[in-house]
Formats: sequence, C-alpha cells, structure tokens
Amino acid sequence: MRAADTMDGGAGAAAERTLLRPRVGFLGVGWIGRTRMEAIAVDGAVEIAAVADTDAGLRDAARAFAPRAAAVDSLDALLALPLDGVVIATPSALHAQQAEAALARSLAVFCQKPLARTAAETCGVIDAARRADRLLGVDLSYRHTLAMRRVRDTIASGAIGEVFAVDLVFHNAYGPDKPWFRDPRLSGGGCVIDLGIHLVDLALWTLGFPRVEDVASRLHAHGRRLALPPSEVEDHAIAQIDLEGGCALRLACSWNLPAGRDAVIEARFHGTAGGVALRNVDGSFYDFVAERYEGTRTVQMAAPPDAWGGRAAVHWARTLAAGRGFDPEIERMAEVAGVLDAIYGR
Repeated sequence: MRAADTMDGGAGAAAERTLLRPRVGFLGVGWIGRTRMEAIAVDGAVEIAAVADTDAGLRDAARAFAPRAAAVDSLDALLALPLDGVVIATPSALHAQQAEAALARSLAVFCQKPLARTAAETCGVIDAARRADRLLGVDLSYRHTLAMRRVRDTIASGAIGEVFAVDLVFHNAYGPDKPWFRDPRLSGGGCVIDLGIHLVDLALWTLGFPRVEDVASRLHAHGRRLALPPSEVEDHAIAQIDLEGGCALRLACSWNLPAGRDAVIEARFHGTAGGVALRNVDGSFYDFVAERYEGTRTVQMAAPPDAWGGRAAVHWARTLAAGRGFDPEIERMAEVAGVLDAIYGR
C-alpha cells in the first residue's frame, strides 16, 4: 500500500502514517543511479522499494543497499508496483517519456539531467507534473555544493555590488564513455547539454533567473565549426548569454580538451564592488572552493571536504516525505532548456 493511500481517520491510523515512508523505485542503477540510491538509503527519509534495470548484475549490485527491494527489468514492471516516487537515471533520450509515464501513474519523479532533450520536451514533463500535482526534481547537483551555496549567499547579500559579468567554464578532459552520448537523436546534443546545462543553471539560479535577452554561440566537433542547428554532437562550445539589466554570461565547455588536468570547472561572478567564484581544486570533479575577491586579495569561503554528490536526491526524497506535491520552482528548468535550445540554434 502506498503511504499516500493510508488516509483513513483515527488516532491509530495517524500513528501508522507516521511510521510509513514513501516507497521509491529506481529506474537505471548504473554508477549514477546507484550512488543516488546509496545517498537516499543512508538518509532514510524514504523506503527504497524497487530497482529496475535491464542488466541483472546492476540490479543485484543495487540491492546491496536495499536487500528487501523488488528487482525488475523494465519501466512497465516498475510502474506496476505500489510506489510513491521514481528516481530516473537512464539515457537522456528516455527521460521525458519515462518521467511522463511515472507522473501519469501519480508518482513523484526525480530525474537525472537533462530532464529532456529540448525545451518543448521539458515543458511537456513539467506540464505532466503540474496536472498530476506531483513533485518533480532534476539532479542539478552543483547547486548543492557548499562552495556554490556560499557564492550565491554572498551575491544575494550585495557584498560584491551589482553583478555585470559571469565567466562559466566546464572542460572534461575525458568526455562520456557511452556511445549514445555521441548520437544527437539520443543525447539532444554534446558537451553543452551534458556539461553546459550545469553552468547555465548555476548562473541563472544564482542571479535569480533574470530574463535572457540574447544568445550567441559557436560549436565545434574535432576542431570543425558546426552549422546551427548541428547535425552532430559538439565537443567544444562557447556562448555569450545577455541578461536583462546588462549582465553578460560567457560560457565555455568541452569534452576531451587537453586542459592539463582532469577537469576545469569554474563559475566566476564579477560585481561592481568585488568578485566571487566557485572553482574546482587540482582538476578534481568533486572538490571545490568558494573564493571572494577584493582587489588583489583572495578570501576563501569554503573548501573540501564536502560530501555533496547525493544532496539533490536527498533533498527531493525529504521533500517527498514531507508530503509536498508540485513545486512551481521546477518551471525554471524550462528557462534553462530554452537557453540550451538557443545555443544549439533550434
């Protein structure tokens, strides 16, 4: 029985409800899905009731975190179980369809980024969540780093004055290892939708989602400039995003770029009274510092260690356990998706 279905009255029923946790299933339990499952299992706000994957070995490995969870091999089988929510960690081409299928069954959804391949698909999923009045979340995990929280709080306090320029960088020296990432029909794009989505989201979220006035971009594949909209995935991109009020975002991202380290990840905000930045440490994908710049002086505001990887998933799980339905904040994902569409010229 779903936790949401135990709505009979009486003190006994109320006591029972306090002991029940929402039942959540996991669709796709490769590395990302399994790490999110581990974080949610440790937190304990919800019950891990089922895992679904076409790979029996991955299903068995995932059940190490939830030995009592049902194990099935398809979305249909997962949706046939008594659940309150679904965590989706499958290839990007499947996200929108799978999320809408779960929402149609009145299940809350937490989805890996991107929520969908285009702005139109993204709006379709958001509309489905609104109609169902169900919680919808997206794993934009860098929002939940301590360093980025310190950056956002500093800007919101007015300490660096008015932000007029933002430099956003994400270079991954390796690039994805699964073939579907290189197929634009399946991925929706290359490094921009894989990495740039984090940068666009962080900048707009930090600045309070000002209106985007203009977007200009250049995309490359193996050093060749691509016509827009591209017919192949890009491995390098640069873009300028002009915001209402005059602030300019400058974005650069890439796969397989020789950067002298594993990764370069930065979000630098330049204000009229100083600057503040998130940046990774020594090429790490996981360790970040927050710094404030006062002329030639640097003040560190946050540093590792910071176990942030599963915080977005845990936040969604706790919100679900608190009984929240549709959260209008998710509508901001349509704005992020719209910027990506503009970068791709579609």
